[in-house]
Amino acid sequence: MKTITFGRSKISSKGPCYVIAEIGHNHQGNLETALKMIQVAASCGVQAVKFQKRDNKTLYTKAFYNKPYDNENSYGATYGEHREYLEFGMDEYKELKKCAEENGVEFMATAFDFNSVDFLEELGVTSYKVASGDLTNIPLLTYIAKLGKPMFISTGAATLEEIRIAYEAVSAHNDKICLMHCIAGYPTEYHNLNLRVIETLKKEFPDAIIGYSGHDNGILAPVIAYMLGATVVEKHFTLNRSWKGTDHKFSLEPEGLRKQVRDLRRVDISLGDGKRVIYDFEMEARRKMGKGIYAACPLPAGTVLDWEHISLKTPANGTPPYLVDKIIGKKLKVDLDEEAPISLDILE
Repeated sequence: MKTITFGRSKISSKGPCYVIAEIGHNHQGNLETALKMIQVAASCGVQAVKFQKRDNKTLYTKAFYNKPYDNENSYGATYGEHREYLEFGMDEYKELKKCAEENGVEFMATAFDFNSVDFLEELGVTSYKVASGDLTNIPLLTYIAKLGKPMFISTGAATLEEIRIAYEAVSAHNDKICLMHCIAGYPTEYHNLNLRVIETLKKEFPDAIIGYSGHDNGILAPVIAYMLGATVVEKHFTLNRSWKGTDHKFSLEPEGLRKQVRDLRRVDISLGDGKRVIYDFEMEARRKMGKGIYAACPLPAGTVLDWEHISLKTPANGTPPYLVDKIIGKKLKVDLDEEAPISLDILE
């Protein structure tokens, strides 16, 4: 069993499921909103909250940074302005991290570039998330891996061979790896989720913990993913799906997040230990709905019982129908009234 500990957290290849609320930039660039989202997510029962950190001017080409970005989700005239509006600095990140700690959840962040790694390292994060877009960015993966902290690596829009290249590059320096099955659709329709890839990842990378980073709508897919072996689940979180922004439409609102955590916990509870027992509370149902063996008519002592002498009726009476072969052909020792129960101890 693979186990990784960091900060206040522990994840294992055997579970229980570790739930990350991906806040990302759903805070709309508002610190108070971001702080409230941490508090609400924590109250929903998640183990971690996650943000995204970019050094936009070094991350994007000048042409991309200055590209016009005029749409309903834009917070600036250019894509760069839009991204800068959503970005927090060190003072804000310190408040966010402190809020997470005070609310009993792990503070996590995705680093999209080298400067952001340095920023988060100065902040004192206990782990790193790597987005699907950087799975093939081996220099960035290696840079993070050498820090020796757990890495959660999403695998959207990548081949199995590319995942293997990334894994080998990281594992050369760091064995604290969680590979997150992910489909790069925003949102991803259910017929494209391909959740059995989780089983493939478990087989191909037995020394890694496997997780699921979902862009699906609803709460069903993570439960299936957990059943298939993904013991870390990341879901986007918002306070209002109708808010401005590209990620809100496939994010969970508070009630959805609470139900997501609830259902993942129910998996552990409902699976049980695999031992078949009859619970005490089942006994009344067993008696009320089950069948017993009764006399079909008045029967004098000495009667050799045949099928015409018996009936199978509810409620159960202590002699289940599967014992009928031990009754047919046997002689009664006592008189029986019609519908009197027939037990083995009254037979010769």
